[in-house]
Amino acid sequence: MSSVGAILLVVRASSTTTTLQRVAVIAIAVLVFALVFELVRRRALLERYALLWLLASLALVLLAVWKGLLTHLARDLDIYTPVNALFAAGFVFVVVLLLHFSLVISRLSEQSKTLAQRLALLDDRIEQPSELAAEPDARRSSAAQQRTRAAGER
Repeated sequence: MSSVGAILLVVRASSTTTTLQRVAVIAIAVLVFALVFELVRRRALLERYALLWLLASLALVLLAVWKGLLTHLARDLDIYTPVNALFAAGFVFVVVLLLHFSLVISRLSEQSKTLAQRLALLDDRIEQPSELAAEPDARRSSAAQQRTRAAGER
């Protein structure tokens, strides 16, 4: 009877640990969700970047609340253990995040280059009127000289 009691004790301890882990994961996911939401509210984080983090925290809550979801996903994907499935999902999330930020950096780099070119064109336009302003004076003086010569020839 003592071996059965020990087995029940281990089962109860593991189920308590599992429940405690699930509660901890839910708490962490809710904290991440609240933090991202607060950062968006304070305008410290743009909505388009917050979307990935909000989806990730919702996925964590879903996995923690739905007890067998990770096991079913692992079995459907032919992954040996649910922990490996969770690791694979985290890896995919990081790859998607890196791809997203690479696209953002590429777009910002292109916009920066375009802005630098436009600034150079505007600087050139600002400098040209001073050169053009000097040229009409030269044209006027040469036109005045031509009129003087024309008047002197008559």
